[in-house]
Amino acid sequence: MSDITGVDFIALQTTDHERAAKFYGETLGLPFVKKWGDMPASEYQAGNLTVAVMQSDAFGAQFSPSSGAIAFQVDDVAATKAKLEAEGITFDMDIIDSGVCHQIYFSDPDGNRLGLHHRYA
Repeated sequence: MSDITGVDFIALQTTDHERAAKFYGETLGLPFVKKWGDMPASEYQAGNLTVAVMQSDAFGAQFSPSSGAIAFQVDDVAATKAKLEAEGITFDMDIIDSGVCHQIYFSDPDGNRLGLHHRYA
């Protein structure tokens, strides 16, 4: 039996916290939750997942973009893709229809992989 009851947040590294904050808060439109005191890190809410962006060097870490992807749940992948393209986001693939969902992937300004996802089945 595990003592783990859930996931409080996921942290993504950035080389420029101000740029990342603008991207997650303004470009993606995720609601701001809080800043980590005086540190260059902040949290944004995506449904039931809190996404933290933290400037690596301020925490004594070497920057490395996430090798995994966060797939953000949306009602309409194509419509959200169009809105984000209007904000300057470039998608490196076409929308995938897996038979149970639509999905497409892109990267944040630091190369962290992100996706749009809608399960229709």
